[in-house]
Amino acid sequence: MNIIVCIKQVPNTTDVKIDPVTNTLIRDGVESVINPFDAYAIEEGVRLKERFGGKITVITMGPPQAENALREAISLGCDEGILVSDRKFAGSDTWATSYTLSCAIKKIEGFDIIICGKQASDGDTAQVGPGISTHLDIPQVTYVKKIEDIKDNKAKVERMTEEGYDVVEAPLPLLLTVVKEINTPRLPSLKGMMKAKSAKIMKWTAEDIEADPKSLGLDGSPTRVVKIFSPPPRKGGEMISGDATEVSQELVALLKDMVI
Repeated sequence: MNIIVCIKQVPNTTDVKIDPVTNTLIRDGVESVINPFDAYAIEEGVRLKERFGGKITVITMGPPQAENALREAISLGCDEGILVSDRKFAGSDTWATSYTLSCAIKKIEGFDIIICGKQASDGDTAQVGPGISTHLDIPQVTYVKKIEDIKDNKAKVERMTEEGYDVVEAPLPLLLTVVKEINTPRLPSLKGMMKAKSAKIMKWTAEDIEADPKSLGLDGSPTRVVKIFSPPPRKGGEMISGDATEVSQELVALLKDMVI
């Protein structure tokens, strides 16, 4: 089985800072980590390899330092890493990001399953995974809490809902986005860390993945962040004291003044 895991390197949640001019995240000098939900995607990919055999390719789009996230994923059991990095990708929204990743995935022949975390902690849109499946024109199942089985070129999974879960069967190749309920991520082994240290990370540019320049970065992004601000602090409320009758009468009077 050929498994692809898409991950993202994000700023540590305690160090998120916004550039007031560009309204984008300031990443320089900020500690970065693997997106927390992607850790569950990595673990599930490794568990699938242990059950069914095969290979795991972990891929990320980002600046050169995102290579560290790929090496960490290899230390956890992934086999090879691909860094998709180019200045032409700067300013990509979720649509341009999913397009870029889909172009890279097309270069990986014969994949069976793509696994993504349900969302990234620095955006919380949950759009990139579904966007990848749309660009690749393959089925998707989101919010997966359990992979029951894979056989006869189909996957049977449990998809979490507000009321419980749905059991869904879908043909391969297939994209899944997973939630934290699906597993408990493991720690890297000594053997894994040694492998990650010596692993050769493939690096692909926009030309390498044969992407349309008009669909990359800001030019390929139909959405823009035009303003980011902290909401003003709430003013102190007004306390009303007295018995139930007095309080209700005063409250009604106050509401009338506000409406009128």
